[in-house]
Amino acid sequence: MNTPASQDIRGVLISVTGGKLMLPNATVAEVITYSNPEPVAGAPSWLLGRVRWRGWGLPIVSFSRLVGWSNESASLGAKVAVLKGVGNHAKMPYFAILTQGFPRLITIVDNEVHENTDPEVEVPDGVWSLAEFHGDECVVPDLENVEQQIADVLQGAGAMASA
Repeated sequence: MNTPASQDIRGVLISVTGGKLMLPNATVAEVITYSNPEPVAGAPSWLLGRVRWRGWGLPIVSFSRLVGWSNESASLGAKVAVLKGVGNHAKMPYFAILTQGFPRLITIVDNEVHENTDPEVEVPDGVWSLAEFHGDECVVPDLENVEQQIADVLQGAGAMASA
């Protein structure tokens, strides 16, 4: 009996202040403990600065601030999800997102994810789509957009080199 190949995707739900992000597991390089970042001069409030990771000075983003959900600060137990870059920025192969705790591993099956296509719901810049997964409202971030916004800020600040 021929059955279609399974389209299951291993993913993660990442809690941030004001929401959850759903990403393919392959985009997450590592989860580390939050430490105070080195500031980037002239950066917007959503770019918290740079954190050290494996010899890199990674830009760290408050996704909640970026999309206007919250003006969060790191709290006790905050973690940092190190994400693989998708935008082919040679000097920024990774960037980081402030999280609330550890990401939760999930298996994403087509019929278990429901996209919110309500035209009256505004999709913030930096969000690919709004969705629901097993009763959890979440967003699929537009990582290429987020990464480009980071690169634009760092180039403007003359701080693109991250090694």
